[in-house]
Amino acid sequence: MITQEQQKVMTKLPFGTESAPSERESATAADFLVADAHMEVRGLSLYYSESQALQGIDLRVPRGKITALIGPSGCGKSTLLRCFNRLNDLVDGVHIDGEILFDGQSLYGSEVDVNLLRKRVGMVFQKSNPFPKSIYENVAYGPRIHGTRSKASLDEMVEKSLRGAALWEEVKDRLDKSALGLSGGQQQRLCIARAIAVEPDVILFDEPCSALDPISTARIEELMTELKGRFTQIIVTHNMQQASRVSDTTAFLYLGRLIEYGVTETLFINPRKKQTEDYITGRFG
Repeated sequence: MITQEQQKVMTKLPFGTESAPSERESATAADFLVADAHMEVRGLSLYYSESQALQGIDLRVPRGKITALIGPSGCGKSTLLRCFNRLNDLVDGVHIDGEILFDGQSLYGSEVDVNLLRKRVGMVFQKSNPFPKSIYENVAYGPRIHGTRSKASLDEMVEKSLRGAALWEEVKDRLDKSALGLSGGQQQRLCIARAIAVEPDVILFDEPCSALDPISTARIEELMTELKGRFTQIIVTHNMQQASRVSDTTAFLYLGRLIEYGVTETLFINPRKKQTEDYITGRFG
């Protein structure tokens, strides 16, 4: 629980490119923001052929917490998200300046194994995309391609992952049935189970609830909260209420720039930038 005094301290924190305050009380109040960054973006700019999509982004992602990326369509949220597991590498003409550190090591170093990186940084997409296989095979797919062959080990991983995605009780008696027969919300939770089956460190969510009804959305949000601590999570969302409900920190992007980044409660209640206030109050976007 954040005390009122800690909240005051965190409101004054210079997030992003500036250094943390020197006073021990300030550092203690915001350790999860400053001292224990799981990922750190430094001066990141991204270009698609001749157009620039991201401009000098500086951002620290706290370990074991949920970070929300908000902003109007086309502001660079999903582009930034895809930088964290190098999915932008698959797009022709992309050029990146700056760097992203993952546990202190550059994501874009020549020695990085991209397949291993994407095992450690899983992703759940906007549209649920289960494989046209059984529920069991969807979850077992990742562990299999990473070398797990034992049926007993796979059984354990599948159950653990489905339980972790709050889906086990709903599907345990039909694991051999097609995943395509699940409801939309169940399919999205299956995709989360598939992501956590390979035991990643980070999970990226690209608008995971945009196609879901309110009940399914609530279940996904509850699940994200339950996964806090075990995984670092980064979510792109257009839903301001969702960002305020689930995230610990929020970054507001506009036209490829990071406008403001801070503790979610502070950013929504007392934003430092007028642009942020205008966006979250619906004056534009």
